[in-house]
Amino acid sequence: MIALNDNWTFRQAGKGNWLPATVPGTVHTDLMANHKIPDPYFRMQEEEVQWVDKVDWEYRCTFQVSEEFLEYDAINLECLGLDTYADVYVNEKLVILADNFFVAWEKEVKPYLKSGENKLRIFFHSPITVGLQALAKNKYGLPATNDQSERGGLGDKLVSVFLRKPGYHFGWDWGPRLVTSGVYRPIRLFGWNKARLTDVYFQQDSLNDEKAQLTARCEVESLVDHEGLIEIWHGDTLLASQEIAMLKGKNEFHLPFEIYTPRLWWTHDLGKANLYNLTARISYQRKPVNEISHKIGLRTIKIIQTPDDKGSSFHFELNGRVIFAKGANYIPNDMFIPRVGPEKYRNIIRSTVEANMNMLRIWGGGFYENDLFYELCNEMGVMVWQDFMFACSMYPGDPAFLRSVEEEAEYNVKRLRNHPCLALWCGNNEIDIAWAQHNEFLGWGWKQQYTLAQRREIWNAYDTIFHKLLPTVVGAHHPGMFYWPSSPFNIVGKHARSDTPNGDIHYWGVWHSEHPFSAYYEHIGRFMSEYGFQSFPEFKTVKTYALPEDWNIESTVMAAHQRSGIGNLRIRSYMQQNYQVPTDFEQFLYVGQLLQAEGIKMAIEAHRAAMPYCMGSLYWQINDVWPVASWSSMDYYQRWKALHYFVKKAFARNITAALVKDGKLRISIISDDLQAREGELRMRLLDFSGQVLWKKDTSLQLPENTALLALELPLAEICDLATTRKTVLVVNLYANGKLLHRNPVYLASAKDLNLPRKVAIDKKVSPNQDGFLIRLSAQQLVKNVFLDFGDEVDGFFSDNYFDVLPGETVEVVFKPAKKGLELKAGGLKLLSLGDTLR
Repeated sequence: MIALNDNWTFRQAGKGNWLPATVPGTVHTDLMANHKIPDPYFRMQEEEVQWVDKVDWEYRCTFQVSEEFLEYDAINLECLGLDTYADVYVNEKLVILADNFFVAWEKEVKPYLKSGENKLRIFFHSPITVGLQALAKNKYGLPATNDQSERGGLGDKLVSVFLRKPGYHFGWDWGPRLVTSGVYRPIRLFGWNKARLTDVYFQQDSLNDEKAQLTARCEVESLVDHEGLIEIWHGDTLLASQEIAMLKGKNEFHLPFEIYTPRLWWTHDLGKANLYNLTARISYQRKPVNEISHKIGLRTIKIIQTPDDKGSSFHFELNGRVIFAKGANYIPNDMFIPRVGPEKYRNIIRSTVEANMNMLRIWGGGFYENDLFYELCNEMGVMVWQDFMFACSMYPGDPAFLRSVEEEAEYNVKRLRNHPCLALWCGNNEIDIAWAQHNEFLGWGWKQQYTLAQRREIWNAYDTIFHKLLPTVVGAHHPGMFYWPSSPFNIVGKHARSDTPNGDIHYWGVWHSEHPFSAYYEHIGRFMSEYGFQSFPEFKTVKTYALPEDWNIESTVMAAHQRSGIGNLRIRSYMQQNYQVPTDFEQFLYVGQLLQAEGIKMAIEAHRAAMPYCMGSLYWQINDVWPVASWSSMDYYQRWKALHYFVKKAFARNITAALVKDGKLRISIISDDLQAREGELRMRLLDFSGQVLWKKDTSLQLPENTALLALELPLAEICDLATTRKTVLVVNLYANGKLLHRNPVYLASAKDLNLPRKVAIDKKVSPNQDGFLIRLSAQQLVKNVFLDFGDEVDGFFSDNYFDVLPGETVEVVFKPAKKGLELKAGGLKLLSLGDTLR
């Protein structure tokens, strides 16, 4: 194998000097590396690079081929990711015409190679030029709500829908418009003789405690008619073998085999994510010539939709156990995909697990993720809801487009189907509710913009792709896997709304419709696959894209790093309702994070308290593509916001959920335990100096994998109205004398609390095996303590934005990103909600 990663240069097509390039990479990152364009993430410099996508680009490299390598019967060029419209030349012979970002491209090129130096050249056509041509050919435009065409200098010409390229490249309501080109995954040459395995699917046919029955579906390409042998191995154990007669061209062989006493794959919260490393090997004349290995997991995943008196259930069942899906929506980690290295992938999946999540939804406006993402989910026990790459747009239905979509779907279904983490294939994001074919008065106003003939044509394309083509591909190549046409989706002929009792729901009444956070308790579906609220990143991150003169939420730079048009002012509006609004910029960012965290915490608690009616809660969103104000719980640099810390506690195995409404306090107990057990609820009303004003202990039975309403009390039974402003109700859940969950509940809004100010906090910092142990204590309540060692010290706090109760000591571990640091208590910055009060 020859990796073609070195000696690359690039230039604007037919113009200028050839400059050094990095492969895998993008045009934008190569231009930045050569100081030809500024960093588009800084301030408003995105505007200065919009010309890049409107010209063509060329890449080339030279590579050596030995006489020995040329002795292979066949030599293939494999391009795992070309972005997007690319003509590939080997020694000036055109070998590949690429037109889809989402597939790999491969061509037999031995006839064009020579001993010694060879040349590879790739001509990237401007995606905008290609898109404008497709738009003109279509006669009329198609809806694409998030295509920032005006920012790109295209006026109202929305070209993204005509290109099989990530939609988010053209902008979204959390991301910039940076339409890339380039080689975004590796390129290589490989040689082979006689025959080779091109694909292997270890299909699970049946599974019980005694054995798993599987079939190895092996696809083989042969250069000649001949006989051979296929074997299936698990380590040194031969599981199956079969003599085969291959014909020239493509062949498929099925080898049944069994694994006895199978170790099942579980999500991390239910058990161990057991994996089997299986290898399919093909031999000719008893000599191995080619093999493919996959790590698989033995498990059953089902989506259960059972009719009941309200509608139909919608929940996941893993290995026969009903599971509440706890997680988030996931978008790409960068506008420039090759910049995302292994450690960033590990950190985001690790952060998913540490926050007690068991599912991520790969959203349909990005791309089918790199193999490493799924491998990490396999290893760490995280289920994946996988969208096909269609979002918030209508798409053409001409034969060429449909053919490209079918090839894309087949390629990615076959690429991903061996991963045990994969739990569902979903056709698209939000298109069913946006077009709303079955109700003239619903939708986003799209269909009313077209003639009846155009509407029929547009809907026919949608129906063909999402109700026929994609489910057919899934059924053929991933049999038994659940396909869901769109998210959200109700039932055939009806569309999802904020209260439909079937399917999944995206609830955006909080934020877009300015509903209060308490509305999360009123709009609950069977599976909440989207909901969210925005915040700014922490000040350290804002400083990476804004100068001091920009430190105002209404500045042009802060507005440019906010792609939801209502965003910054919407955050302030909600803050005015819930908090005293700080005048200091850094404190405003901090309170904004608390606002987001408290709101989404309430949503998660509402969803979990509605078990078993509601059996899934995936907030929008876990990550960011650039430094920005957004709905994320981790910013672009993967710094946990307050939300991620709150999510960790709200998704814990056993929790309490408190709702104060209409003069009453309602406490629910939620448990993911698979067996009921005895427990105790201990509640203490403390004033801000720690004096106990009221208490109540209640023995109860922790429920089995569900929720129960533990008690409901009039607030007047606990304290009077004035007292709610200067007290905290500490709700502790115990089992067998062990504290399972602590929930500090405030009976008044944060803006009405008479919080202590300038509280003396005792802080100690000492080295330990994980980094540094921090101990904090105070004699008065300190609400929402934010810890930071300053701009020069990055790292991870095991907890943050937490309350320090009077008289108690809180311990937090800090793991610095760099080793060898000497950190002292004097260098630890503390910020609390009381510090922001005027």
